[in-house]
Order: sequence, then structure tokens, then C-alpha cells
Amino acid sequence: MVTIGLAVAGYVVGSMPWGYWLVRIFRHEDIRTKGSGNIGATNVWRVYGRRLGLPAVLLDSAKGFAPAFVATGLAGHGAGVLAGAAAMLGHWRPLFLGFRRGGKMVATAGGAFLGVAPIVGALGAGVWLLVFGSTRYASLASISAGFSLILWAWLFGYPWPVIAFACFAAAGILVLHRANIGRLLRGEENRFRRPAASP
Repeated sequence: MVTIGLAVAGYVVGSMPWGYWLVRIFRHEDIRTKGSGNIGATNVWRVYGRRLGLPAVLLDSAKGFAPAFVATGLAGHGAGVLAGAAAMLGHWRPLFLGFRRGGKMVATAGGAFLGVAPIVGALGAGVWLLVFGSTRYASLASISAGFSLILWAWLFGYPWPVIAFACFAAAGILVLHRANIGRLLRGEENRFRRPAASP
């Protein structure tokens, strides 16, 4: 029952659509009508710059980290994995937006792994930064980082629930980036550029 409760709490925390809320509060706009239409931190940063993008990254990561960290501490890696996965699902289909489309789970997955398996999460973040820095494609960086989680979890000898969680995270990120993959293959994916400063 404790594990189930932690997973439910993870879903509720993961459902907090910080990208949507931040834009509503500070710009009085709907991020779903801007850029890619995604509520995640990447779209917020692309449209509004780091003043809203950085808080969105941190909050989307935190809502994965907190449930996974607490659950791992209370009931072990299995519970941490379930709470982290639930947070990712909440970000994808948030309760607070009527279960409509949310974000692509990347920052939330990174936070969840920092809570469950810190070395894996940190190395995954490093892969994201390396690929993004060299290509300026956030989608390619996200997919690469997602699949690297499997390798790091295996190399560092984490228990099977963590390895399974890495497989789940990588598969989820891949599926949610299907359109991006198509654009990458066609050479049509937009590179990330800093938007012009807002007045």
C-alpha cells in the first residue's frame, strides 16, 4: 500500500504543468499556442528565453526528483522507480490539464533518475549537454541521453528495476519524439536558437 501511495503521489506531482503555469503567470499567455505547442521546458525556453525556460527546467526536473528520491529512501529502488515513472506519466498526461497532452518527459525523467540512481541521472544529463552543445538539436540530445540511461544503469550495476526503468524512459522519450526523428532524417529539424530579448 505504501508503494501504491507513493506512485499515486508521484503522478500528482508529475502532473503539475510548470511550463504552462509559468507562462500563464508571467506572460498571461498559453504556451500551447506558441512554438511547438508543447508545455515542456524546451518549448518554454525556445519561445521565452532562459528567464522562464530555466525555472521550467528546474521545476520539471524537481517534480521527477522529489517523488523518486522520497520513495527510494522510504521503500527502496522498486518504489522509487514506480514513483519516478508515475511522475513521468503525469508530465505526459497531466491531471491539472484534464489529461490532455503535456510534455515529452525528458527533464522529469532526468530528475527521476537523479532521485533513484544519481550517477545514472548525472551521466545522462552530461550526455544531453554534450550532444546538445555539439548539434544544437534538443530532440537528438534528449533521445541520446534517454538511451544512455540504459548503458549507465547496467555499467554501474544498479538493480534490475532501475535498468527496466531506464528502458521504459528511453522508449517513452523515443516514442514522444517520433515527429522530431522524422524531421531529423529529412534535415528539417530546427536547431535551438536563443530568441530575441523580450521588450
